[in-house]
Amino acid sequence: MPTPQEFAFHECLAYLGRSALEPLHCVEAGSVTKVVQVEQANVLLRVQKHDSRNLRLTVSNCTPISAVRSSITRYVNEWFDLGRPLNEFYHVCGHDEVLSGLVRRYFGLRLLVIHDLFQALCWAVLGQQINLAFAYALYARFVHTFGKEVEFEQTSYWLFPRPSRIARLSVKALTTLQITSRKAEYLIGIAREIAAGRLSKTGLLALHNLERAKSTLLKVRGVGPWTANYVLLRCLGLQNAFPVEDVGLHHAIKKQLAMNRKPTMAEILKLARGWKNWEGYATFYLYRSLL
Repeated sequence: MPTPQEFAFHECLAYLGRSALEPLHCVEAGSVTKVVQVEQANVLLRVQKHDSRNLRLTVSNCTPISAVRSSITRYVNEWFDLGRPLNEFYHVCGHDEVLSGLVRRYFGLRLLVIHDLFQALCWAVLGQQINLAFAYALYARFVHTFGKEVEFEQTSYWLFPRPSRIARLSVKALTTLQITSRKAEYLIGIAREIAAGRLSKTGLLALHNLERAKSTLLKVRGVGPWTANYVLLRCLGLQNAFPVEDVGLHHAIKKQLAMNRKPTMAEILKLARGWKNWEGYATFYLYRSLL
């Protein structure tokens, strides 16, 4: 599978492999492996580098492979955001006081998209106001308790829980995993909205407008400005979605500017003027700097 010139698979793997607790994919030996659902089948997908300009996609448990080839290619293209030209981003940020060093250091890093809206919302809600390590611990418990286990060659892989299942749960079923009762209520409510068809990725994309999509998400209980912008960035791939309230973003800026305090919101917004239309990508590169 061909890739753009501005693509570094090893940088994407570094981000995907940031936690040993990640339950949905496995990064090892220069590859990433996960189970994906395509054409109503569970398929084991391995992505690895073939040469400097191509990825090798290996698919197992699928006959004939030709039946899913186009679906798998589209999936990988979205996952690694391969269709987005980054020349403008690198031009905009090449001399920026915060980002210039990062775009050189992590050149070719792409936004890693979370395909499923429910998964993206759950990850964001679980991560609200806690550190990354504990967020991953809750996320893994959630997946291993309510997701689907699929075994290939004596190895277990997991699919994310379906909203229809979470919609039927009690709050207590989630609080036993150390998820707070408030977050449990949010997750169940979000699951019910998606299971009922009142909220969908297709519907948000059809709005063709960041602010309208954000407004739609903000009507969902448990979704505040940070969660909405994070989901618009990580799931819908909107490059100008800006989770400006993100504590990790604040720490990353502090680190890059060698500040002895966290930047104020006014300072962040002033810095971000130079990232116009690329605020989301700038945020993702700043996330990468914290690994």
